[in-house]
Amino acid sequence: MPFVKYPKNVEPPWKGWDRKAEKSGLRHTVYSVNGDQYTGEWLNNQKHGKGTYVWKSSNTIYEGEWKCGKRSGFGTYSVQDPNTGEYVKVYSGSWKNDRKHGYGTHFYTDKEYYEGDWKAGQRSGWGRMYFANGDIYEGEWREDKYCGKGMLRLANENRYEGSWKGGKKHGPGKFYYLDKGQLYEGIWVEDIPKCGTMVDFGRVEAPYPTKYPIPEVKVSDPEGILEAARTSFLKKEK
Repeated sequence: MPFVKYPKNVEPPWKGWDRKAEKSGLRHTVYSVNGDQYTGEWLNNQKHGKGTYVWKSSNTIYEGEWKCGKRSGFGTYSVQDPNTGEYVKVYSGSWKNDRKHGYGTHFYTDKEYYEGDWKAGQRSGWGRMYFANGDIYEGEWREDKYCGKGMLRLANENRYEGSWKGGKKHGPGKFYYLDKGQLYEGIWVEDIPKCGTMVDFGRVEAPYPTKYPIPEVKVSDPEGILEAARTSFLKKEK
């Protein structure tokens, strides 16, 4: 094929073709080779602004904001119900670089969902998790696990308030046995209470005096012994 030389003041045709092919602004639906489709705004040939993307193979859809070709900003991700054909919301909230990031709500089932902070696709920060069995956790998270200060309220109204690490009770905390009218306060290590005190407090809904009374224990200097044990466990965790 002979080489074609254009005058300096004449633009080669291919440059005009490239400009026409480059997508910018609002466009109608654009289909991919695999059947995926996108309808929305573009900038410099990348999805940018508001738009809707449908994945054919997984029957999922994202409606929301984009930045430089990735989901960023506020958006909703949904999956198609095979029985009804309707789309069911899975996540609604903030995104960054194609991952859940910021504040949002994720629906695991119709009875189990999380609302709170996210970081790089994981629950991190403050959040509240509602479980299908009726339990509720509210507090701090790190890398998808309870970490920091938080409260776990069980379906039977008993609850734990205190420190967590790696999804387990770890550090100072209180466990309220409201069904028994008792309270345990002490130090926990990986979900196991290591040292603390159990007291009866009673309440209207619980038997009073408590159904399971704590027997009297006589120890010389009980406060000193407890404080020494508490200090020892806390030092090991530093």
